[in-house]
Amino acid sequence: MSFRAVMLSEKDRQVSSSMVDLEDADLPQGDVLVSVDYSTLNYKDGMVLSGIGRLVRNYPHIPGIDFSGIVEASHDPRFASGDRVVLTGWKVGELHWGGFAEKARVNADWLVKLPENLSNLDAMAIGTAGLTSMLAMQALEEHGIQQGPVLVTGAAGGVGSVAIHLLARAGYEVAASTGRPETEQYLRSLGATSIIQRSELAEQPTGPLASERWGGCIDAVGDVTLAHVLTEMQYGSSIAACGLAGGNALNTTVIPFLLRAVNLLGIDSVVAPFDSRVRAWARLDELLDRDTLKTMTTVVSLLDASKMGSQIIQGQVQGRVVVDVKA
Repeated sequence: MSFRAVMLSEKDRQVSSSMVDLEDADLPQGDVLVSVDYSTLNYKDGMVLSGIGRLVRNYPHIPGIDFSGIVEASHDPRFASGDRVVLTGWKVGELHWGGFAEKARVNADWLVKLPENLSNLDAMAIGTAGLTSMLAMQALEEHGIQQGPVLVTGAAGGVGSVAIHLLARAGYEVAASTGRPETEQYLRSLGATSIIQRSELAEQPTGPLASERWGGCIDAVGDVTLAHVLTEMQYGSSIAACGLAGGNALNTTVIPFLLRAVNLLGIDSVVAPFDSRVRAWARLDELLDRDTLKTMTTVVSLLDASKMGSQIIQGQVQGRVVVDVKA
C-alpha cells in the first residue's frame, strides 16, 4: 500500500516541497520499518524546508529530524513488530530520509524503545529539543550546579521551554532569557522565577569578567550571548551549550576558564551514545508533567509543516511543534 510523504526537491539551488505517494520499496535500506505517528518541527527542520544552510545535499529528500511510531517489521532481534519506538539524531532528516512521512526505514541502532508511560505524542512533544534539554541538564549536574539561578537562553524556543520545565521540576531556581516580552507569563508557567531580557546579554562584554551571577547555564543561542554569559558565571559553574541560533562565533578569552574554572560543555544529541539516550528518556518520563507538556506543544498536520517551519525560522513560534503525520 502507498503512503504519504513530504518530498523536497531542488532546482537551480531553489528548494521546493510537495506531498507525494510512495511505496515501501522507495524507502532507503535499514533494519527496521516503522509506521510513523508523529514527528516534530525544530529550527533545523525550518532551515531544511526553506533550503537554508545546505544541511541537505542529496535530493529528493524527506525532511523531519525525529519521529515516534510503531515497528511494522524488523530484521533486528532488539525490536519486534508492535514495539513503540522513538528516533532522534543520527542525521535523519539531513542525510537519511526523515520523519515527515507515514513510514520510515532506519538502522536499528538509531532507535530507542519508549518508556511505557510515554505516549507516541508525548515522545515528539519532547522530541530532539527535549532530549537535548535533558542531556544538557544531566551534563550540568555531573559537573556540579552552583548556588544561584540556572540561566536558560533562547527560553521561548523548543530547547529552552523544556529546559526551564525540567530544571524547575528538579528543584532548581531558573532564570529565563528571551527577546519576546509577551512570553513572560508562558515562561513563568513553565517554572521560571525571573525573566532576563535578551538585550541584557546581547552586547559584547567590555571585560573578561563581571559580577558572578549564574550557578549554571543552558545556552541555546551562542555567539555574543554565550560570550556575555561566560563573564558572569560563578566559580566552578558550567555552561551546557547546545544551539547556534545567534551564530557560531565566540569572541572571548581564557580568563573565565582559568580564574573561575568555568566549564563549557558541548551538547550534541545527534551523536549522543545509546546509553545516554536511554537514561535521558527514562528521566524525561520521570520528571515531565504531562499537563505542562501539553501547554508548550502545538500540533500541526503534514500539510502545514512547511508554513510552520518558516514561522519558526522567523522566531514567531514558542514551545514545541509536533507534526501529526497521519492527520
